[in-house]
Amino acid sequence: MSTPFYVSPQQAMADRAEYARKGIARGRSLVVLQYADGIVFVGENPSRALHKFSEIYDRIGFAAAGKYNEYENLRIGGVRYADLRGYTYDRDDVTARGLANVYAQTLGTIFSSAGEKPYEVELVVAEVGATPDGDQIYRLPHDGSIVDEHGSVAVGGNAEQISSYLDQRHQDGMTLAEALKLAVQALSRDTNGTQREIPAERLEVAVLDRTRPQSRKFKRIVGPQLSRLLAVGGAESEAESAEEEGSGEE
Repeated sequence: MSTPFYVSPQQAMADRAEYARKGIARGRSLVVLQYADGIVFVGENPSRALHKFSEIYDRIGFAAAGKYNEYENLRIGGVRYADLRGYTYDRDDVTARGLANVYAQTLGTIFSSAGEKPYEVELVVAEVGATPDGDQIYRLPHDGSIVDEHGSVAVGGNAEQISSYLDQRHQDGMTLAEALKLAVQALSRDTNGTQREIPAERLEVAVLDRTRPQSRKFKRIVGPQLSRLLAVGGAESEAESAEEEGSGEE
């Protein structure tokens, strides 16, 4: 009888983590940014049917990078959890923190199970508050850990470089146009530092807008409205550059 092949638990976990990271890296990156009136989700997505961003509940949005069928299952599970909790208790009892904990338990169980492969997904759960101080953004990697983010977060294939770019340039109180322009600039930077152009029709954009009068704050931004915001953001960036150049003249 042959001796079973032994792999230490540490090595097995490391191999599973590497497998999941490689799967996530093959997907397109996305970013989530706070702006003055809420939270904006921006990603490059040529598909009009397979969304990276979705509404979970009144003030809660969901973003994901990686394998679509896996994060779609998680999204559906999150919607069911939110609906059941809101119906059983109160709508205010449905929070991003509670949802992030549910996702963390699910991802952690799958990651540590030897009976199935780890999910190749990275999630962001965001909740818009009545004020910017009440906004919540949670990032959930493939292993089920929870990272409490502030200001901006990037997930997906080129997340490290994009996060570094956003950390240097993101500011509190940005307008939606400014935040959208910054997000597109971050996503359009290649690994070698060159800039490419991402047309509006290849962008998926959604917001959690705290100023909306209805209880549901999630809204997709498409078509002429998206083009208009991109144009405004570009004009503001050019004006700022001109001011900086002018202030340097003697």
